[in-house]
Amino acid sequence: MKLSVEISKYPLHSDYIPFIKDFIERLNQHGSLTVITNTMSTQIFGEYDDVMHVLSQEMRRSHEQFGKAVFVCKFIGGDLSPEV
Repeated sequence: MKLSVEISKYPLHSDYIPFIKDFIERLNQHGSLTVITNTMSTQIFGEYDDVMHVLSQEMRRSHEQFGKAVFVCKFIGGDLSPEV
């Protein structure tokens, strides 16, 4: 099953840009996912289990490495990527 996710990260830190960029760079390292970033959010597309595994792993890493952050997500079953 395919999954589409829109995610935004809001680090609770005054110098928040590096924390967001690091998260996006790590998402882009997972070749099984399609990652599209714009100024308001990041969209992730791929197989359901792959997407959920990567998000779990990278969100946890963000909290461990950088501390408190808020993640706002929308999950939509199916592939809504612009390439489809």
